[in-house]
Amino acid sequence: MFLTKLEQLEQQFGDLERQLADPEIIRNQEEYQKRRKEHADLTPLIQTFRRYRQVQKELADSQALLKEEADEELKALAREEIESLKEQAANLEEELRLLLLPKDPNDEKNVLLEIRAGTGGEEAGLFAADLFRMYSRLAERHRWKVEVLSHSPTGIGGLKEIIASISGDRVYSQLKYESGVHRVQRVPVTESQGRIHTSAVTVAILPEAEEVDVQINPEELRIDVFRSSGPGGQSVNTTDSAVRVTHVPSGLVVICQDEKSQHKNKAKALKVLRARLLDLKEQEQHQQIAKERKTQVGTGDRSERIRTYNFPQSRITDHRIGFSYHGLKMEAALDGELDELIRALTTHYRTLALQQA
Repeated sequence: MFLTKLEQLEQQFGDLERQLADPEIIRNQEEYQKRRKEHADLTPLIQTFRRYRQVQKELADSQALLKEEADEELKALAREEIESLKEQAANLEEELRLLLLPKDPNDEKNVLLEIRAGTGGEEAGLFAADLFRMYSRLAERHRWKVEVLSHSPTGIGGLKEIIASISGDRVYSQLKYESGVHRVQRVPVTESQGRIHTSAVTVAILPEAEEVDVQINPEELRIDVFRSSGPGGQSVNTTDSAVRVTHVPSGLVVICQDEKSQHKNKAKALKVLRARLLDLKEQEQHQQIAKERKTQVGTGDRSERIRTYNFPQSRITDHRIGFSYHGLKMEAALDGELDELIRALTTHYRTLALQQA
């Protein structure tokens, strides 16, 4: 079954290659781009399958040689070669099974990053600002674009909440496991007696929704405008430019007031609302699948404590996989060097998916 599926996909890959050379399809750019994307998506799988088949052929040849060869020294070499090829074949087979897993349709999407201060007062707000800086630095390293859509600062440089869009190459695939509760243990700058406090910040990573993903009926929206205000109630501007959008059926409310233009604030609010509605729909689907399988599916539980940042011990620990950064690596991680952790999380959840497949 496994090999049959791969052979069918290889045939499909060959058909796509012929179609991409067809002058009729080349003239129809929309059709050509569609075929080109299908071809690009299949390429890693087919290349791996061809390597796997080559290794299997070399393995069969070595096993035949072992049976025919009389020289003991050559037999020993053949046995070594067989063991090496068996290991390569096993690794390639695992890679193929991973590549055959259904792709997350959101992996190619841009995201909305939502960070909110939780328990811990001013210290939670300061850590929310630290996390936003961490993700911003990660975005810089990957050449992603960050745009703040809405933010509520505290009086001492922290953030009650910030919502930003992050766009670039496969952003959701890299950040989707960051959703959850991030806990910090450290001596706050507001602490005069040097006591360690524990605070919490929630992070949500939402795939950015297109209009085709979520249809919003304008009649189901209530839109209010009011004057923007900053910390302590001070006026940000003197016009009614802030926008509050309420989606009546779901009860979701989005407020945007960062722009001086009411039109721009409304556009940003609708962008956030669309992403939250898509997330709500997907959460319901995950819960239904989990109910059917009687197991937890996905990593979308916003209430799950996923990571602790322990400053006195200079350690970051991801509780889902027991992965830790220490010392200078912790400092580097807070400066956006998260790729090693992201790879470890991706491997962990792919392995779970293979077990459930």
